[in-house]
Amino acid sequence: MADLIFYDGVCGLCNRLNQFILKRDSADRFRFTSLQGSLAHDLLHRYGRDADDLNTVYVIIDHGARTERLLSKGRAVIHVLKSLGGAWKLARVFDLLPLAVVDALYAFVARHRYRWFGRYDACAVPAAHDRAKFLDEGTDRPPTT
Repeated sequence: MADLIFYDGVCGLCNRLNQFILKRDSADRFRFTSLQGSLAHDLLHRYGRDADDLNTVYVIIDHGARTERLLSKGRAVIHVLKSLGGAWKLARVFDLLPLAVVDALYAFVARHRYRWFGRYDACAVPAAHDRAKFLDEGTDRPPTT
């Protein structure tokens, strides 16, 4: 079962993190969808969340399974890092911090991310070899183009 990462498609940091994850996802665990798309709006609405909140990254663990659950902000990032395996499992040390501290650190970076990492005019298009990992708008199928 795949974990689905919701990210701000125009954020330079978010797109760099996606590239970081793609290079290290040897278990082929992650799929991606931008917060600006209809799929994000539909799925997050089901959880009572707002996809228009571009300051929040979300991860649905076990997307499509009965066991699926939603993580947001710092806990979502920590989950992704731990799931990459190898030395990245050391990110579990952040699980020892109170959620308020983790989310405060996340909020600080989120507040400054456009200034530090830039912003695109439109959602970045993934490389052809990675396109299947980015879910099509409003569907659970990869894009066909």
